[in-house]
Amino acid sequence: MARFKKLETLTAMLNTGVVPVFYHRDVEVSRQAVAACYAGGIRAFEFTNRGDFAHEVFGELVRWASVRCPEMLLGAGSVVDAGTAALYIQSGAHFLVGPLFNADVAKTANRRAIPYTPGCGAVSEVGIAQEAGCDLVKIFPATNLGGPAFIKNILAPMPWSQGMVTGGVEPTEENLTAWFDAGAACVGIGSSLFPKEAIERHEWARVTALCKTALAAKQRAFTI
Repeated sequence: MARFKKLETLTAMLNTGVVPVFYHRDVEVSRQAVAACYAGGIRAFEFTNRGDFAHEVFGELVRWASVRCPEMLLGAGSVVDAGTAALYIQSGAHFLVGPLFNADVAKTANRRAIPYTPGCGAVSEVGIAQEAGCDLVKIFPATNLGGPAFIKNILAPMPWSQGMVTGGVEPTEENLTAWFDAGAACVGIGSSLFPKEAIERHEWARVTALCKTALAAKQRAFTI
């Protein structure tokens, strides 16, 4: 499996602009979710560490995607400690995402030149994460923090900041335009990109369509 370099990974995440956030204990369902997103133009995908043996599912997913979706960057989400970070890096993670900032995770990621995007909910937290080498931070939970206005308020005194907005983001033009216009570098989208009934019925074309809608909205926001 090819290991993408840190800059290549960050560039792919920012260029795509939309990072699906997904977890399922079944390997085949996870494969189909990745494939559906890949067909929709997605090139960075976050698989969250939210269930027993999730790392085993992730490892299978990485091996499969390296052949079937070779341009897809697979990252591990919900990483809150260094041990988990190391486990997922060994399993082939291209990037790490967490709901909070953990200095030991940052050190582990830096040693392997793996991008680490920690959750931040205050300006001070963003600054601390940046000092630890986090080029892209996760603004989470974005809607609860004040929505797009929060992004604008961070960028006013810290215009070099790059945030992946996650939490309450929807794959609609109105919602995404508001985030991108406020200055979001990219967005993470979870359940609204993977409707429960669509997953249960294996309606993967619906997921692909939602991805295409989200990417089109992102493209228009950055070209206006």
